[in-house]
Parts: sequence; structure tokens; C-alpha cells
Amino acid sequence: MSSAMIKSVTWLLLYLLAVLTPIVLFMAGDVPPARGFWMEFSVFLGFALLLMISIQFLLTGRFARIGQPFGVDVILQFHRHIGILLLCLLVAHPLIPMLLDSKYLEFLDPRVNFLRAVFLILASVAMVLLIVLSVWRTAFGLSYEWWRISHAALAAGVVVVGMAHAWQVGHYVEDWGKRMLLLAVGCTAVTLLIYVRLVRPWRMRRRPYQVAEVREERGASTTVVLEPVGHPGMKFRAGQYAWLTVGETPFTLQQHPFSFSSSDQDAPQRIEFTAKETGDFTSRLVNIDVGTPAFLEGPYGTFVLTDDARGAVFIMGGIGITPAISMLRSLRDRQDRRPLLLIYGNSNTKEIAFRKELAELQQDLDLRVVHVLSDPDADWEGETGYVDRELLERHLGEQERQWSFFICGPEPLMDAAEEALLEIGVALQQIRAERFNMV
Repeated sequence: MSSAMIKSVTWLLLYLLAVLTPIVLFMAGDVPPARGFWMEFSVFLGFALLLMISIQFLLTGRFARIGQPFGVDVILQFHRHIGILLLCLLVAHPLIPMLLDSKYLEFLDPRVNFLRAVFLILASVAMVLLIVLSVWRTAFGLSYEWWRISHAALAAGVVVVGMAHAWQVGHYVEDWGKRMLLLAVGCTAVTLLIYVRLVRPWRMRRRPYQVAEVREERGASTTVVLEPVGHPGMKFRAGQYAWLTVGETPFTLQQHPFSFSSSDQDAPQRIEFTAKETGDFTSRLVNIDVGTPAFLEGPYGTFVLTDDARGAVFIMGGIGITPAISMLRSLRDRQDRRPLLLIYGNSNTKEIAFRKELAELQQDLDLRVVHVLSDPDADWEGETGYVDRELLERHLGEQERQWSFFICGPEPLMDAAEEALLEIGVALQQIRAERFNMV
């Protein structure tokens, strides 16, 4: 078993222990008589719900050591899918006893026990809103910034209300030792929220940046260049990303993740991000004035080319090329002559970001570039269609299939490329994919 696999299994075991250990403590010791398997199972689900949503605050706190060796970006995707599981737990926790005995419908009746009913209803509504607003945010017209604050507030509300519900029901938390453990779980989650939303921005104030340059790129994209102000700046590895805040203060709802597009050899004194105009914030980047203050949180991510990789294949789509362009620029500056292949999908030639520079990089690196256009011009002579198995088989020989693979771009391209690579015999551990569709 590889060291990465061992680390992955260890991390997952630690996650399970973090969930199960407090549940065992809650349900151990001097407890009331058991009420049957399904009733006790519903209690177990309730505790699991409370603990897992509390751990979510840790997973989304962007702590570099949390989730190794997956990387913070993968952990955020894990958080997204766990949210769906939490909704299932929320439904199952009260539904099981209600199906077993109709008397438990009284839990929803404020006339029987007002506080118990209110807490259960509030937790249910908040949890449903958490999932609904995350999955259908754009359909509701909710901006990313307001989604972030509502998501944090609703999650904190679920933890606090869930803790109060367990305290009020009492069954397994009647003694003060267990009540202190219950308080510790809830307070830890709230403390993490305060740290991420208040303490961390306060620390960022001491490391400001300013916009040194703004330039338009092909494909309706914009590059923003930052320089540190009064501090050494930030070092990063090509392929990583950071959270960017533009404005006078880091205490703002506006904070977005962007991959570095500059060479890591230019850091820490010069840092570049390139983004396509796809939303309110990115469409305003081109109008940012030089000298505008900015703040960075990072670097994050494990989407990097390791020194022991014999070569690399980059399968990119649209502005998803930004981490690849950072790696290519860095390899050029380090005079690294490892063999490289870039398969780059776009709709037409106007959408090909960095097209001229990619041609120049082929002169400086051992790089082959394959452009794939889904809606090509009449005079286009290159690859057409989409990145699929047939295309990959044409361009990946036996040698290339042993290299490291990096995939970034629109979700359909990434899904298709990952599936095709596995079908043609590329090992899963060779493939790294980066997704930023967190909501």
C-alpha cells in the first residue's frame, strides 16, 4: 500500500473516530434502559447529525493540515456531499420513532412541549434551507457573497438548536459530564466559525496587497497582478490557489478562490490571478483600479507537479487552464525539460486563453499542445468535438499513460476525461482533478 493510500485511510479513520467517540461517550455509563434497536438507532443518527455538522466547520475552515493528503479543495467537495447525507440523517432521526409509535408525533406539537417542538422544527427548517440554498443558489438568484453568510449562519443555528434539543430531551445527556461534552461540541463549532470569519481576517489586515496591474486576456478573461505592501509576500507552488478579497478591508462577504496563474518563481513579490467573466465579481475585475487594496488567504491545494513525476499531461477546459499555465511558466523559469502534453478544450479560437503564449512555451519547454474546439471556425484544421476516450487514445501513447495527469475545467469535461483515462488504463493515483464548483 502506498504512503498516500495509508495517509488517506488514516484520515478517514480519524474522521470516523471524531464522530463515533463522542457518541459512545454519550450512550455509555449510567443510561436509561434500552428502548429497542430502531429507537436507539434513531438516537444514534441524531447524535451523528450533530457531530458531523460540527465537524463541517473544521473541514471548511481551510486549515492546511486538515484533510491531508487530499488537499483543501477535495475536502470542500467532501463537505458538499456530506451535506446531502446530513439532510438524510435529519429526516431519519425523527421519522423512525414516529413510524414506530405515533405518540412521538407529539415532539412536533408545541402544546405538549413548546421548547422541544420549537427546537426540532427550527433545526429541520435550517437544515433544509442549508441544502436547498446550496444546490439551487443560482435558481433563487442568491449571490455567492450572501450565500456564504447565510450558509454559515444556518449551520451555526443547526448546531446550537440541535444541542439545545439534545439537552432538553435529556435522555442520554442528563448528567453534567455529558452535558459539558455536549456544550464542548457546540462551542467548538461556533469558535471555529468566529475564528474563520473574524480572527483570520483580522490577521490578514497585517499583510495587505495592492493591485499593480490589470490586463485583459483572450476568452473574456482578466489577469490581476498583486504586489505585497509592507511584508515579504506569499510563496506558493504552481497549481495552488488562494482566496482573494479586493477592497479596503478583509472583513467582507466578497472572497473568492482563484488559482495562481503566474510562475511560482515570481513570488512572493509578484502574484497573478486570471479569471473569466462568469459572475458579478469576475466581471468587475477588469475595472479594478491600479493601487486598489487586496488581501490573500492561502496558499491551498495539492494540484501540483511533484519533482519525481516523469512527465505530465494537462487536460484543461476554458479558464480551467490557469493552474496549468502557472505550472508551465514555472517549469520554463526553472528550465525543467520534462516531457509535457497539454490537451486544451474550448468552443472556438477566440476562447483560447493564452494562445500566443502557449505557442511560445512550446519553444521553451518539451511541450506538445493539442487544441480541441467544439464549435470551430470553417478554416480550423485541428481537433474538433470534445475530450473523450477516442481523442485521448489518439494522443496518449504508452509512455504518456505513465505520467501524472491534471484535469481542470467545466464539470462535463472533467467527468468525461476522468472516466476515459480510467478506461484506457491510467491508474487512479496518477490523476489529479481540481473542482471549484463548491456551490
